[in-house]
Amino acid sequence: MQEKVIFSWSGGKDSALALHELKETGKYDIAALLTTVTKDYDRVSMHGVRTALLEAQAASLGIRLEKALMSKGASIEENESKIREIMERYFARGVVLSAAGDIWLEDVRKYKDDNLARIGMKGLYPLWKRDSGQLAREFISLGFKSVIVCVDSTLLSRDFIGREFDESFLAALPSGVDPCGENGEFHSFVYAGPIFRRKIPFVKGEVVLRDNRYYFCDLLPAAAGIPAQETVAF
Repeated sequence: MQEKVIFSWSGGKDSALALHELKETGKYDIAALLTTVTKDYDRVSMHGVRTALLEAQAASLGIRLEKALMSKGASIEENESKIREIMERYFARGVVLSAAGDIWLEDVRKYKDDNLARIGMKGLYPLWKRDSGQLAREFISLGFKSVIVCVDSTLLSRDFIGREFDESFLAALPSGVDPCGENGEFHSFVYAGPIFRRKIPFVKGEVVLRDNRYYFCDLLPAAAGIPAQETVAF
């Protein structure tokens, strides 16, 4: 019998690869994707991706989407409360595992595991302690397609925003930058791959600098007559 799992879904490459790993085992029933959304902006928190594209991902995956709606500048307490409320609801339905695409940040995993333990749930980390470079290359070789939507300008230049996550991207990364962006160097949006029923069409929009630090590339659902990935404004 498959174990029920709620999956922490950011919409990025690590999430997609971790979900692929779980599905390949055949041991788990993914009850829902859980994504933190900043309701003031109607975008995925940290990644800045519009919820319309998040919803398109979930529809293509064929998995229920649960949005933890947070206010702009929400406190840690508010974040924890909203997520705990959702987790408790799923725990009551027999979901005892919460999966995520974390790779090697011990403090982040401990924080998540401690919060889950208070509910009676356990964390599941399919990519844990695997080599970041190997994971990045595996993601690409499996046929996943992803675009960089957020870059920390203290660690990477503006040139990296809006690029495809591919071998040329990896080769261009400066020394010391994690190939999977595990330290928050960059975030991505996955629009195609083996776990998706269909490609997510989009167009690249404006690139903006927020908080004098983070570059974001806006992605818009592709309009009729506009080819996916065509740059419309920067």
